Amino acid sequence: MSFNPLKEKGISPEKQLRTWHDIAHRHFNKYEVDCYTRTRQILMNGIEVEAWNFKHNFARITNDEETKIFLAMTKRIEDMQQTTINWMAPADQSVLETTLGYEQVAVDLTAWLAQNEPDPYVKETFDFGLLEDFDHLYRYSQWAYMQHGICPNEILQNQTDVILGRPTQNHHNDNTLRLRKHYDKATATPQTKVNILTLVSGEQQTHNYYAEHGMEYGNECIRETYAEIKDVEEEHVTMYESLIDPTESLYEKLLLHEFTEVCTYHNCLEDEDDDLLRPIWEEFLQYELGHLNIAANLFKKHEGRDPEEVIGSEIVYPCRFKSQKPYVEKILRSEIDKRLDENKGYTTIKKLSDDWSSYKVQEAVGKDGSPTEMTVRTIATQKGRDLLRASEELIADAPKLLEKGLEPKAQAPDTISIQEYKEMNKQELDF
Repeated sequence: MSFNPLKEKGISPEKQLRTWHDIAHRHFNKYEVDCYTRTRQILMNGIEVEAWNFKHNFARITNDEETKIFLAMTKRIEDMQQTTINWMAPADQSVLETTLGYEQVAVDLTAWLAQNEPDPYVKETFDFGLLEDFDHLYRYSQWAYMQHGICPNEILQNQTDVILGRPTQNHHNDNTLRLRKHYDKATATPQTKVNILTLVSGEQQTHNYYAEHGMEYGNECIRETYAEIKDVEEEHVTMYESLIDPTESLYEKLLLHEFTEVCTYHNCLEDEDDDLLRPIWEEFLQYELGHLNIAANLFKKHEGRDPEEVIGSEIVYPCRFKSQKPYVEKILRSEIDKRLDENKGYTTIKKLSDDWSSYKVQEAVGKDGSPTEMTVRTIATQKGRDLLRASEELIADAPKLLEKGLEPKAQAPDTISIQEYKEMNKQELDF
């Protein structure tokens, strides 16, 4: 259903306070919840954290009383909404189980966004990051099995493949290379703006979750795996946020944050079948329409412009969760050897110079080994091979993919060689 959110009143912030019971009592059953209900819950947690954080930063640098009042009221509401959403995760869902959900969000959301992104350069950036999150899912899946005895499909429900992507040890770049060319706020579509802000929110929340929970395991290699992948998530936030036009005013950014919340809640409401979450998406959509209404008036007052110049007159769809296996496999096969160049573009491993600045970073952080490489070595010791969940053809091609995607230079000392991986994957799956 398409509608113009600027013509909707929603619920005013004065009517959005709720009881502690209503805020905190809901949680889903991890054995029964649909995997994409979980991904919506994880994403909207990140959307709310981003909204709350932005408003606090805006409040610290504005002296406009009307704006400060609006921010004071709504950042509290955003925080209450975040509590409701985040605390839907049940107490018996382990950190690694939740992590598989986070990486399923990253893979399937990024793949959806890439296919629905009108800007070719932004799409290419989404595709580049996709293969890195895809590899993170593969590495964490090994630990979910070794630590908790679960097959990843107990969380992923066969909707997302588990197989290597661009090797994680090769994700560590000179962070200045992650900086991209930003869109032009005057010509970029609302879809592009919402797509980027949605992905920034999701990647930022993934980073924060790993930062806050990765240390909760006693196993040193798991802890180091979280540290290694958390570092990549920082690079992702840097990369995606650099796509945003920095000349957008604070009121323009406020309008875009509220519009993104409206779009994502509307998207969730249209797709959700779960009786626990659907009423929440419906209620919070009305809350955000109320926020958007006021933000639009503030924009008109301070900018003297029509909000439709920024967000258009229709809702956009940034988070339609469904299986993306064919698209991910296509990008995996064609772009696993893609790398960042020195000019905010892309190149391939074979075209990298010996003084490529990311090599220095990889040599420094991988000097004592790569935890994500040791992860696969560990499960190979246990089971004779790694845990893969994909088509037989894709699994058979895994050694070739590794050979294409692994940099010959700056490898960590515990890197699994192509020959070792070929021998490992001669073994039959036994999980």
